Amino acid sequence: MKKCKLHAHLNVVGDGTEALDFLRRRGRYADAPLPALVLLDVNMPRKGGLEVLREIKQDPSIRHIPVVVLTTSESEQDVFRAYDWHANCFITKPVDLAQFTKVVNGIADFWFTIVKLPTKGGQGG
Repeated sequence: MKKCKLHAHLNVVGDGTEALDFLRRRGRYADAPLPALVLLDVNMPRKGGLEVLREIKQDPSIRHIPVVVLTTSESEQDVFRAYDWHANCFITKPVDLAQFTKVVNGIADFWFTIVKLPTKGGQGG
């Protein structure tokens, strides 16, 4: 991610349970900023990415945050479940570093330059 030269603040957590704690601002993440976008891997320890996605989209306080599934998985079942649980897009990570950098920069360009995202002052629920 450092090679991608993103012009956005990036927070990284170690597993799915931490991801939900971060998004819900629980425990050591009580003062965490609410992200404008979530990059989510399907293959996460403790709580899988698709389970995290489902919990995000069922929680009125955070379901407005767009979720990009960015994973090594090419499973059609994972793709179907991700969209069924309201992922905003599903992208299979390229194994080549140059292609991965291009994909991540494309995601950032699309979500932070082209798309209108909800502001913190918006209405949720």
